[in-house]
Amino acid sequence: MELAFFSTKSYERASFEAAASRAGHRISFLEPRLTAGTAALASGFPAVCAFVNDELQADTLSTLQAGGTRLILLRSAGFNHVDLNAATRLGLIVAHVPAYSPNAVAEHTIALILTLNRKTHRAYARVRDGNFSLDGLLGFDLSECTAGVVGTGKIGALVARILLGFGCEVLAHDPYPSPDVESMGARYTSLDELLAESDVISLHCPLVAETYHLINAESLSRMRSGVMLINTGRGGLVDAPAVIEGLKSRRIGYLGLDVYEEEADLFFVDRSAEVLTDDTFARLLTFPNVLITGHQGFFTYEALQNIAETTIANLTAWERGTGDLVRVPQG
Repeated sequence: MELAFFSTKSYERASFEAAASRAGHRISFLEPRLTAGTAALASGFPAVCAFVNDELQADTLSTLQAGGTRLILLRSAGFNHVDLNAATRLGLIVAHVPAYSPNAVAEHTIALILTLNRKTHRAYARVRDGNFSLDGLLGFDLSECTAGVVGTGKIGALVARILLGFGCEVLAHDPYPSPDVESMGARYTSLDELLAESDVISLHCPLVAETYHLINAESLSRMRSGVMLINTGRGGLVDAPAVIEGLKSRRIGYLGLDVYEEEADLFFVDRSAEVLTDDTFARLLTFPNVLITGHQGFFTYEALQNIAETTIANLTAWERGTGDLVRVPQG
């Protein structure tokens, strides 16, 4: 089957070409993001493959449907960038990759925590410049901390396990508590208590209406002064202007982000020769206690292999009508 593949990056091609070849599919790799303006490129393709920063709103979906597309394959776990109501109305099936490598994102989360705490990124730059002063590099023992994990799906559960291994007291919050997480030693509590009692807060919940801007001026006011806030989930979980105010007031002592609400026009492209026009993002970069990575939490060899295999398996299942398709819940 023919598949139109949008937002192609060089590091994806090998794993997808190998998986498609084994299954007898053919991929047309396209560099542009999938938007209303580029959807016509998929005309004649029964299936398209989209990335997390592609725009699958009603106008995009209508163009795809008119061009003969019937299946949308997301090579991501999240699907908040898809208008599922419009997809259902147009008869489009949406499939995703719900668990490509929880370890990858969980381990990146811990890397952000450790780097912010022990300031290894700043120490690296100093030593290369011949500066061996320890001033400004003081950290703290994680074993003395209370860590709050918001969202205990596969990734959040792994983060909780690792933090428990460091000796942290772990508080968890999720509408659907996991007995496995409880058996590890984490304690489920209300979001209010988690925010008030945690020294480190890590976000791993999906982006839905109830969690949009979960971190805002009001929720920040309930946190401990000097809290460490980590977001490797979805950018929309955090109200960035409110977080900037929290940094300025020192309510937030450390901020680690692998995602950003307006990242679609920033991430996954080399912009080192460009002037940043996103004033909010530029302001975040001015704080010495902020560490931002460009949505690389998923980026391991194992994750890329799993994403490709699951995505192509979804295409095969749809083609054969076997019922093994990993569908996104649609109304």
